[in-house]
Amino acid sequence: MRIENKVKGGATAPPFTYPAGEIPTASARRLRGNLTAYGFMAPTVLIVTLFFFLPVVMIFLLSFTGLDMTNFGKLQWWLPKNWDLENYVKIFTNKFFPKIFGNTIMYTAVTLCLFNVGMGLVVALLTTNIDRRAGFLFRVIWLLPRITPIVVYIIMWKALAGPEPMGIINRYLLTPLGLSDGEFLINTYPWVFVILTNGFVGASFGMIIFTSAIESIPKDYMMASKVDGASTWQTIRHVTIPIIRWPLLFVTTYQTLSLLTSFEYIMLLTDGGPRLYQTEVWALTAYHRALTSYFGNTQWGYGSAWAVILVIIGVVMAIIYLRIFRFGALVQEPKIETL
Repeated sequence: MRIENKVKGGATAPPFTYPAGEIPTASARRLRGNLTAYGFMAPTVLIVTLFFFLPVVMIFLLSFTGLDMTNFGKLQWWLPKNWDLENYVKIFTNKFFPKIFGNTIMYTAVTLCLFNVGMGLVVALLTTNIDRRAGFLFRVIWLLPRITPIVVYIIMWKALAGPEPMGIINRYLLTPLGLSDGEFLINTYPWVFVILTNGFVGASFGMIIFTSAIESIPKDYMMASKVDGASTWQTIRHVTIPIIRWPLLFVTTYQTLSLLTSFEYIMLLTDGGPRLYQTEVWALTAYHRALTSYFGNTQWGYGSAWAVILVIIGVVMAIIYLRIFRFGALVQEPKIETL
């Protein structure tokens, strides 16, 4: 088979000839393309398998055992005869289970609605309707909580809300007004600071996604709504919001799962206190049970059971969001009407 190649200037390069019997068929070319794609995906698949899938399987198996620091090396937890549902029974019969579950729902719902989605969307709408440079500068300022190391960020909050003479809010604001006797603010209003510390970080993520989505909307849509006499609020409600349903679905789902599984800020700020289980959330309880001596020893099996239930809750919430945002309609191929 001869293949002639054109080169610059219209000249014909020497023809390329496949050796006899080696002309690739369509299936061979398709197989070669698939192998190339699989080769590029192989490192990612390997990493996900080693550092995500296998740990998930191990945690699921551990959740049916009583493995902890006291019987490590004695209990053959990989044998089915050592499996039972005792850990799950202990979770649902724990007298603090309703409080921990309620804390988790309240913390996730309030932080998500007010900050991660609500404030993120408001900041995106505001900064895309002002001067471009001013909006960019404002968004950079909002990114500071996210790019600040967690420990430094929490130390700053503790310096703001700490007791006198170090606490800035107590010393310079509340005490002169006679509203505080120097009591540690985080002890008095712990949930306020837990939600604020997490909310400012989450709002910056939503702001970035929503800003990109809003700026990608064709300007013709906005101009058409203005020509039709729509107000700014009507334009946002009937043009902007319906068009950015995809980003809304992504941010809502991602931030819900993130809030359900995050505990670092709470651990560093209150560690579940100041009173018994006052700010304890589900993920923090799983961490305390499995990876610290908070309850006397590291209860790997019991902590794994808390983590497994949390994963199930996250999956259920993701499915609910897919139904609310009509995921099937979002991914449906556009229909072309012909006359």
